Amino acid sequence: MICETNSVEETTAAAEKFAESLKAGDTVLYTGEMGAGKTHFTKGIVRHFGMPDTVTSPTFAIVNEYTGAKMDVFHFDLFRIGTYDDLYATGFFDYLDRDGIIAVEWSENIPGLSDELESVWFVDIVKTGENSRRITITKKGEQN
Repeated sequence: MICETNSVEETTAAAEKFAESLKAGDTVLYTGEMGAGKTHFTKGIVRHFGMPDTVTSPTFAIVNEYTGAKMDVFHFDLFRIGTYDDLYATGFFDYLDRDGIIAVEWSENIPGLSDELESVWFVDIVKTGENSRRITITKKGEQN
């Protein structure tokens, strides 16, 4: 699926629509340059599951947990994580057993991460203008 958005609000709304496809145990792996809109996309996912949209980038916290509504969302930022040892130290793999959605910014910093996971969605966000984005969403194991 490919969609084009022209504002932060449209990006968040696209994520809310996409979140209808998510189920417990899914992992969303983002790619996209700094400022592409990965955190805004996560805001839409969190909003879909009935939580307030006080979503912030977990760059320094590594993970932000949004819990207590229809589905828990665990939002990781791997910008400063570069090895599997570092990833294990964050407790990332423990979250796989928590029956929520895991959203991962900078997933490309851990090559092969998707191979370690069962139900994976790939979300690539490309800036096409100051406020416009092209968002490509695919599911692991499915053709475009």
